[in-house]
Amino acid sequence: MSVLATTALYSLIIVIGALLGAVAVVWNERATHMVRFLAFAAGVMLGAAFFHMLPEAYAGGGWWAFALMPAGFVFLLVLERYLVAHAGEDLPGDHMSGHGRSAQQAGQVLGLTAFLGLSTHTLFDGIALGSAVEEGVGLMALLAIVAHKVPSALSLASILKSEGRSRGGILLLSALYGAMVPAGALLYFVFDAMLHFESLAPKALSFSAGTFLYIAVSDLLPHVHRHGKDQPGRNVLALFVGLALMFLLARWVGHPGHPGH
Repeated sequence: MSVLATTALYSLIIVIGALLGAVAVVWNERATHMVRFLAFAAGVMLGAAFFHMLPEAYAGGGWWAFALMPAGFVFLLVLERYLVAHAGEDLPGDHMSGHGRSAQQAGQVLGLTAFLGLSTHTLFDGIALGSAVEEGVGLMALLAIVAHKVPSALSLASILKSEGRSRGGILLLSALYGAMVPAGALLYFVFDAMLHFESLAPKALSFSAGTFLYIAVSDLLPHVHRHGKDQPGRNVLALFVGLALMFLLARWVGHPGHPGH
């Protein structure tokens, strides 16, 4: 398939995954605990960055492309910590400590904040997906994005549900959240067409790898540490399973022009 068709298909899969995560919360009355899944997702994201995205970025763009990885990390750090309050990693119940009208108002503010923060992350996931597909490692980016988009959608839907929003409202916001992936991919292709830089894809891939690393080490793993203290061994195992999966895929699948064997 063409790059655009492949990106569209992968984007659709991610949007469906986000909606399924929201549906699991909307039609489930019990709190959803996903610490182990988040540990696995962190491993997948770290593996995607180290074993797939960075090697391909370096092969296509040389040292300068590789050097943009910390720029992506720092950019998302500044964006999240100083410009967009990010509450998406909170489990249901973590944020609702008050009672009555003030607690409800706080929850409504938190729900909007979580939606905006997570959607910002998702927009950059779309940019990562577009550059990864163009560089031939789109499947690896798809696995990494799905692995953390589903639990993020679960978390977002849980926060929105705690506000008392309707099922339709939760699903609508979850769909908009997932739609940031094709929006980010489209944004990447528009800039790629306008700038006409042959080396844009490797550089964007390296930058996106930095955002993957940030999400894994700043959002997912701290959440696992806070909420997974009862079974740390299993969470560490889930992390290494995610890393091992991406390593084995790198060895078996390889990269275009850089076979794994």
